[in-house]
Amino acid sequence: MDTYVAILGLDIPLHDILRWFHIILVAYWLGGEWGVFNAATNVADGALSLDERLRAMELVYRIDIMPRSAIIWLLPVGFHMADNYGLSPITGQYVTLVWVLTVAWQLLILAAFRARGTPRAIKLTDIDNKLRYVVIPALILVGGVMLVTGEIPTTGELLTQYWLATKVTFFGFILIIGLLLRHTMKAWAIGFMRLRDEGSTPEIEEIFTKTLARARIYAYVYWVCIGTMAFIGVTKAF
Repeated sequence: MDTYVAILGLDIPLHDILRWFHIILVAYWLGGEWGVFNAATNVADGALSLDERLRAMELVYRIDIMPRSAIIWLLPVGFHMADNYGLSPITGQYVTLVWVLTVAWQLLILAAFRARGTPRAIKLTDIDNKLRYVVIPALILVGGVMLVTGEIPTTGELLTQYWLATKVTFFGFILIIGLLLRHTMKAWAIGFMRLRDEGSTPEIEEIFTKTLARARIYAYVYWVCIGTMAFIGVTKAF
């Protein structure tokens, strides 16, 4: 039986609220990554002054906090919704645990954002990335087991629909691309610290131009994959 939440005198199903939140998160994820990419072109433009490039980098940081956060919140929202469908390998109190861990993860991301442009931010971002090294294989493993066996891990129940297993596995692969983009951001952060201290040199400028060229490829693949994952989730076609 669905849980209802009273809002403005209306009893609204919790699942509908989660679905709304899920849509918002995907919108911020997809739109935010587009904003980061376009702002980043000015970061790599050696013809601009240092102040102009610093303003562009600040814009990148401020836009990036939204997709960086939206990605992790898709985990508790998605698993909670899947649990409502009876298709989740994470159920009961473990769903609550995922929510709590996501709050802690969000605090880490905010701490890195507040320290942006400093060595402390790089250290905190490294921790953020290492968490993804754990989450990514876990998602691919769980989703892969569900696809191969047709059963939900930990519950042993028969999986009659494969859209969720496909989505979980695909999400893991998408996070790999996102991690590659995060490493690009880290390279820019290091490059800007050197740019402030040493001034513009061919070596430092190469950090920006090379990483931007790679990021452009990652970004195009990223956007297509995000759109595809959203299609799978909405249509539940298989």
